[in-house]
Amino acid sequence: MSNPAGSKDLHGNAPDNAPVVLLIIDAINDLAFEEGREVLGKAIRMAHKIRLLKARARRVGIPAIYVNDNFGRWRSDFRTVVAHCGRSTSRGREVTRLLRPDSLDYFVLKPKHSGFFSTTLELLLEHLQARTLILCGLLTDVCVLFTAQDAYMRGYRILVPADCVVARTAAEGTRALALMHRVLDADTRPSTDLQLSAPAHSPGHADRINRAVKGRRAIRRAVA
Repeated sequence: MSNPAGSKDLHGNAPDNAPVVLLIIDAINDLAFEEGREVLGKAIRMAHKIRLLKARARRVGIPAIYVNDNFGRWRSDFRTVVAHCGRSTSRGREVTRLLRPDSLDYFVLKPKHSGFFSTTLELLLEHLQARTLILCGLLTDVCVLFTAQDAYMRGYRILVPADCVVARTAAEGTRALALMHRVLDADTRPSTDLQLSAPAHSPGHADRINRAVKGRRAIRRAVA
């Protein structure tokens, strides 16, 4: 059944309006590429920063969307990808543990570098009525950069916190951040400098998220 003309709710399942959205790009990763061993330490430090930023964002009703590579596994879903990257033999297991998504998060699997290419991301952002995107994850000069470029062409305001992205080398990361700042007008200040606040016109979304978090904590206490 298709949505009625002008419907705003993705069959009733879309969340409340969220003018600001956190995109976590390819952070769920087995780091099996050639330079993965060298990236690992930086990725773990990045994951701690993203974890803190995600918690701050959730408190003010900013949702997180995991925009993740499918690693060429066309029969996989996101849960399978998370399980694969979190297994004991995965180089990226610690990053996955720190950033493991939960039931309040959204996800989009992508087949190529940009989170917008052949994915549902644009449709989800449209229904969220998002206008500002905070981009985090791997790698600064590849998938983060490609996603930022596509976001810019679609008119989004872009933030790329410098401490929440990682490149293969420091030089590559610095060049990519400078390019995004200069060409895409991206705000590249570190996450600790970002002032996050609840949208004035949609306080209910933050309240519902906080109630859901408290509810899950109560359930965990009850069964402990």
